[in-house]
Amino acid sequence: MKGKVQTVCGLVEPGALGRTYTHEHLFMDFDCAYTPAKSEDKHLEDSEFTMQNLGWIRQNPYSHKLNIKLHESEVMVAIMDEMASFKKRGGGTIVENSTFGLNRNVSFLRDLSSKQGVHIIAGAGYYVQAAQKKETLGTSVEQMAEFMKRELTVGCDDNPDVKCGIIGEIGCSWPLYDFERHTIQAAAHAQASTGCPVMFHPGRNDSAPEEIFRVYTEAGGDVKKMVMGHLDRTIHTLEKLVEFASLGSYCEYDLFGIETSHYQLNTHIDMPSDAQRIQRIKHLFDNGFGEKILIAHDIHTKHRLQAYGGHGFCHILENVVPKMLDRGLNQDDVDKMLISNPATWLTFTK
Repeated sequence: MKGKVQTVCGLVEPGALGRTYTHEHLFMDFDCAYTPAKSEDKHLEDSEFTMQNLGWIRQNPYSHKLNIKLHESEVMVAIMDEMASFKKRGGGTIVENSTFGLNRNVSFLRDLSSKQGVHIIAGAGYYVQAAQKKETLGTSVEQMAEFMKRELTVGCDDNPDVKCGIIGEIGCSWPLYDFERHTIQAAAHAQASTGCPVMFHPGRNDSAPEEIFRVYTEAGGDVKKMVMGHLDRTIHTLEKLVEFASLGSYCEYDLFGIETSHYQLNTHIDMPSDAQRIQRIKHLFDNGFGEKILIAHDIHTKHRLQAYGGHGFCHILENVVPKMLDRGLNQDDVDKMLISNPATWLTFTK
């Protein structure tokens, strides 16, 4: 596997990936994020998607029970269509970050990749404690590491013909639960023995990324293969952002397309706009971290798909890249974020 990238359809050369989103979901169940609606809006929790309630869903995406299920047959059809559009717009690769606890489906990923000609890379590992069944919480670090390595090198439990190409997203809360600390350590052990890339979902606190970094590196994980996701909603000052970037991890802005400042999962945080994301990315480039930046949408609910009134998977290519070029970034910068940086991160070193 050394020098190659593992997709759901087999090993490929890094140069074959093309434009790559490093953090998306194509099939998952996000019930663990369900957030009860206000009493006056309870009747909307089980409502259908309509033009009349779409505005409410955009403000309260985790209270709409149908919205947090990204796995029904009609959703699979919609995503199949969107991957065709992504390919037509010049897209090459999707990194799918659904891990244990999110109802992953690698068989669908393989079928999708084969039919639409888009490389798809599946993730191994465990999501946050809240997504796990009780029996999973007692899994040891050694058992977790062996499970991850098996999915990377032998095959997935749900389809032995498919191998994962990254560890992650490894789900972390704030503060960390013991189970989550163990998953970070297990990810480090599996990474050290395989040379694979690793992706982390930090807790919603600006100290979370550094704590994960410390636990991961102390357990032997290679920082050069580490991505810290969701920095959009996690680190909110330029000083803190540069401080974290200086540690050597890849920095991922992966919530492009969310233009609603209200962040339902942490109302104390103002979700940045795409324009603000670009400003922060530009600051990282200006400070010498251009080779450590990755971008994506992290689509994980229906309302962000085009079929349900959302921006869809072509948003970055169609709307964000032109704005980046108009805000001081150049084509070489864009190609780093979409082509060369993902290819470097996704390449196995052992």
